[in-house]
Amino acid sequence: MSEFLASKYAGLSPYVPGEQPKDRTYVKLNANETSVPPCPGVAAALADPKLAEGLGRYADPHCMPLREAVARTLDLTPEEVFCGNGSDEVLGFLLLTFCEPGSRIAFPDVTYGFYRDFSMTQGLDGHQIPLREDFTLDVDAFAAFDGTVVFPNPNAPTGLAIAPSDVERICAAHPERLVIVDEAYVDYGSTSCAPLVRTHRNLVVVHTMSKSRNLAGAHIGWCVAQADLIRDLNDIKFSFNPFNLSAPTMAIGIAALEDEAYFERCTSAICQTRAQTTAALEDLGFTVLPSMTNFVFATHPTLEAATWCARLREEGVLTRYYDAPRIANWLRITIGTPQEMDVFLDKTRLILGR
Repeated sequence: MSEFLASKYAGLSPYVPGEQPKDRTYVKLNANETSVPPCPGVAAALADPKLAEGLGRYADPHCMPLREAVARTLDLTPEEVFCGNGSDEVLGFLLLTFCEPGSRIAFPDVTYGFYRDFSMTQGLDGHQIPLREDFTLDVDAFAAFDGTVVFPNPNAPTGLAIAPSDVERICAAHPERLVIVDEAYVDYGSTSCAPLVRTHRNLVVVHTMSKSRNLAGAHIGWCVAQADLIRDLNDIKFSFNPFNLSAPTMAIGIAALEDEAYFERCTSAICQTRAQTTAALEDLGFTVLPSMTNFVFATHPTLEAATWCARLREEGVLTRYYDAPRIANWLRITIGTPQEMDVFLDKTRLILGR
């Protein structure tokens, strides 16, 4: 680090995204992306000559057309929607807006690493609440915590989800504190808590278009909450980065939201391939957690996860390994196309055979 780095970052361990190597062609199952293109309307939106002609002007800082599209999808109002440059930015704005320096915040011990990083960079008092022995969320512990709580539902990298009734219990336990539910993977079989923001004032539900809408490269996120919370978020955004989404980004986001049939086909295909992959891994002796996401989390009694990951990489298949307590012998595998998963399974059989 340089001598100019603020001292508050001295102990920072930055989040490490899934690698994006360019040295060869890989089957990429390491970053929960998709090799399936977005709906046809996305390409049509980008080809609109009016979009290029308007690039000399700033885009709508209120993101209103996109907020209206999200609201239609969720049966909410645009005033209940905040949009950002990916769900990570939305999460950052939430903590910047609603947490004082030193505020207490809790997140699971096995979860998305960004929560820990946000806690550190924003000077919050972070607390890790251990998952249960079976990797499920300890709802009672989160309900008892008296500060802000944030967790993915379904969780990552485990893929496990809790019911909306459990989220309601966490909200009701301490109505004076914020409950942030990150639903990046909710479209793969679990139930969204977005409708609950009407009845739970302290609930914020975060979403992304990087997964189920096949738009990781566009980086579009949003959250929903009661209207005055959204106004607070926009006030902070306008004091920091008013033009956080470009006109092309919003145009393709709107196009993706309008094609519900394509969305349903894509998510249904992932769920079907996930079930087939899980069954195949179990036939090979792996334990696979019951995932509700576009990835699976697996372990084997004799094949170490680090070895499995490294050998798959040698064979041209990328997966995600976490050298971390409790999950050091588990591997996260994104669910790709059936053809991609066939390659992954064939290479896994080859490695086991060695």
